Amino acid sequence: MERSVAIVEDPRYGSHEGPAGHPERPARLEAVGRALRARRASLAPLAARPADDPELLRVHGASHLELMEEAARRAPCRLDPDTYLCAQSLDVARLAAGAAVDLARGVARGDWQAGFAAVRPPGHHAEADRAMGFCLFNNIAVAARALREEDGVGRILILDWDVHHGNGTQHSFEEDPDVLYVSTHQFPYYPGSGDFDEIGRGRGEGATLNVPMPPGCGDAELVGVLQRLLVPAARAFRPELILVSCGFDAHRSDPLASMDVSGNGFADAARVVRALAEELCSGRLALVLEGGYAEDGLEESTGAVLDVLLAADPGLPETVAAPPGSTLRGLVERVESVHGPRIPGLGAP
Repeated sequence: MERSVAIVEDPRYGSHEGPAGHPERPARLEAVGRALRARRASLAPLAARPADDPELLRVHGASHLELMEEAARRAPCRLDPDTYLCAQSLDVARLAAGAAVDLARGVARGDWQAGFAAVRPPGHHAEADRAMGFCLFNNIAVAARALREEDGVGRILILDWDVHHGNGTQHSFEEDPDVLYVSTHQFPYYPGSGDFDEIGRGRGEGATLNVPMPPGCGDAELVGVLQRLLVPAARAFRPELILVSCGFDAHRSDPLASMDVSGNGFADAARVVRALAEELCSGRLALVLEGGYAEDGLEESTGAVLDVLLAADPGLPETVAAPPGSTLRGLVERVESVHGPRIPGLGAP
């Protein structure tokens, strides 16, 4: 039986154009589109629509929206050394956030079993009052807030496997005990946040779990971390829906990072997360594109993840060994030392 998997794609995402040579460029989605083309007949199309002000204001301050509108009027311009706007960028960023909302809400309602939003610009670095790291609005955070306030979804797991730490997403929910934020990322690296001891604040203490990984980590470390840390944390938390900030810049060919994940590694990561969704929340799983700046890596990884979402039974990857002295063992032990008292079975295969 064919699974119902939604896809958001829109040629208007290509209208967000920056300075020549900027890595966050329209060609990124051309590469993603090549992966989609081979699978489009099996995917349910979902039209992109712009997020409105009330949706954005659940995450961002009114001053941030005013700043974006003012910057759009004087575009092209840079908001910081990395982050740009052209005349169309604000409209495109609203389309990205709106697509994330509609995909997540449709999955929550059961319109589809899972979905993937191929959007740009990315979002997980955007703070409540600041655009940064190529990101204008925090797409995944806007979607999570919509689920909470419009659909009554009580507990949400956000997994961020982008190679950069999602500082904006973490800060959006670090005091919220009902949103579990789990991030794997290269460290130390931009934006400099996401160390082991960042665990949330106040009532949200313990609902932020960071896994800062050294350069060179590959399939074994990514998949092993998900098996030994994400799985027990998710089982203890019992989410009603899983959102993934789905960056592909940990791919071994990416020019902006120093990790060694392959397309097969991303497929195995998706197998772990899909199995968790099926075990804990009736399969409700929505992925929103974040980074990824090598066209071959984007095409390979997108195709690999979509194949897992579409498969009748993708199976589970073999348990990754974590022998003493290995990088994986060291990561697991550091996270255990911080979160072990709160999470039963943390670190177990």
